[in-house]
Amino acid sequence: MFIAALIAGLHYLGIMALAATLVAQVFTLRGDVSREAVQRLARVDLLYGMAAVLVLATGLLRLTTAYGRGPAFFMQNGVFHLKVTLFVIVALLSIVPTVRFLRWRRSALRAGQPVLPAAEDFRGTRRLVMAELHILFLIPFLAALMVRI
Repeated sequence: MFIAALIAGLHYLGIMALAATLVAQVFTLRGDVSREAVQRLARVDLLYGMAAVLVLATGLLRLTTAYGRGPAFFMQNGVFHLKVTLFVIVALLSIVPTVRFLRWRRSALRAGQPVLPAAEDFRGTRRLVMAELHILFLIPFLAALMVRI
């Protein structure tokens, strides 16, 4: 019982960490294009990836009968499938910003004259991160609906 509660708590903390890291990315992408901003984005994105792994791992554990309601409850629930689909969409959307952050950081760390991204690249990436954040905010509402259907 204690382990199940611990896993559920870690799952919720992971979701909050996902949201927090996306908000940090949005605010960083809103500012000036600088070497420090590029490095901050790469560090925050690493935390985002770690939080996503935590959410996925604890979510899979919660699918089991040992730590959750069991697969029978989840597999027949359409809202659960929508929730997982939205999580996958957020994960897929996050690929482009992650690749950009890594490319920008590599470029910003070069010796000599670093090439920083254009302001329009920052804005475009911010739009993608905002899309991730908006979709992520739907998931807890679906979770609440899921247990009531």
